Amino acid sequence: MSEPVGTVRRERALWVAGLAVALLVAGVVSWYASGSPDGLEWAAEQAGFLDTAEDSAATTSPLADYGVAGVGSERLSGGLAGVVGVLVTLLVAGGLALLLRRRGRDSASAAD
Repeated sequence: MSEPVGTVRRERALWVAGLAVALLVAGVVSWYASGSPDGLEWAAEQAGFLDTAEDSAATTSPLADYGVAGVGSERLSGGLAGVVGVLVTLLVAGGLALLLRRRGRDSASAAD
């Protein structure tokens, strides 16, 4: 049974609005994030072992340190990294949802 057209449009509008808000927060609001060390770095500094920290294997990745490699502006780099993160998360979660949805339909039709 299909849903009424108005319901589908409202659902689509809700998804688009949610995506727009996520991209806005990731791309623009992140510009105003604190540049201060996070809680773990602060605690390590207070305890005196911050200087023993080693770089992770992901240090050379394109999105290391919450920025996009090769972008000169720190604010733009952080905003782009946020947008890329939102889009990758959406693609992975959406792909998994579609996969599981199809799998559920196949299981239901096989049970009939």
